[in-house]
Amino acid sequence: MSPRPARSAPRSRLLTWLTAVGAITALALGCPGTSVAADRPNPPVSADVPAPAAFLRGTLQPDVSPPGANDWKCRPTAAHPRPVVLLHATWTNAHMNWSGLSPLLKRAGYCVFAPNYGGQPGVPFKGSQHIPDSARDIARYVDRVLDATGARQVDLVGHSQGGGVLPRWYLRFEGGTNPANPAKNKVRRFIGLAPSNHGAGASGLGNLSTALGLNSTVSLVLGQAYADQMPGSRVNTTLDRDGDTQPGVDYTTIVTRYDEVVTPYHNQFLKAGPGATVRNILLQEICPQDLSEHISIAYDSNALQLVRNTLDPAHAKPVRCRLSAPLIGG
Repeated sequence: MSPRPARSAPRSRLLTWLTAVGAITALALGCPGTSVAADRPNPPVSADVPAPAAFLRGTLQPDVSPPGANDWKCRPTAAHPRPVVLLHATWTNAHMNWSGLSPLLKRAGYCVFAPNYGGQPGVPFKGSQHIPDSARDIARYVDRVLDATGARQVDLVGHSQGGGVLPRWYLRFEGGTNPANPAKNKVRRFIGLAPSNHGAGASGLGNLSTALGLNSTVSLVLGQAYADQMPGSRVNTTLDRDGDTQPGVDYTTIVTRYDEVVTPYHNQFLKAGPGATVRNILLQEICPQDLSEHISIAYDSNALQLVRNTLDPAHAKPVRCRLSAPLIGG
């Protein structure tokens, strides 16, 4: 899909915005680092952690696992035979992203694993490196989970990059699937919350930086994952060339119409290819009053119930459509 240059927004305004964002992010990131899949001992499983508290602790202790995750002695049950691997978004970490869903799944009886990737230990904002490099790290991490648990397959749940181009690259190019024999796939279900499929237009700013040829420059500060997720990037065109899906995988996207990062929001939807199934869910078609946007969807109880229903459709429960607000969820 060819990006369309914006018809307004002066170049000087864009450069001012990029400079401000770059300065703030540079302070947070330091510099893009190597991927890490290491994890600290998981905190006790308790009540779900609110988004502000998770963000604060994830900033102060960026390598601590979310509650309930990374118990390497966990063994899957007959009721939940596949471990669930949670993949965080760009410029976050596992604790920030998954302190709501991880304890929810752990209490439901799942073995839950949540790696950090694409950033140095001790740096809060990870997921910034080149997406194919991160996909190789996720491949090694999934193999580690399979070896530790004795499971044959995992289910993936991801947010933004972690629900979009990163796992899609892993599934296609880094051994997550076996097109010649899908029964040997390492992944059965793949659920993307606000996934960064087909280009993150960022409410026009991403399209504009693409049109002006600034993505490489911005990525010097924000990390290569920025350019990789822009419309028309090499990562996106490579992934889209042979279709969205891999045989033998059940795909689900859970999308909010208020997404301000992966825009237009329907860019997040997938189209099923041979041997795959796709369910594209627009959150507001189920809960019209849901106000979650790109960030808060990971702490939206309505979206998280849809995740649970997708992981275990035989025991799906109705979504109660609770109030969920921008930035904090609910």
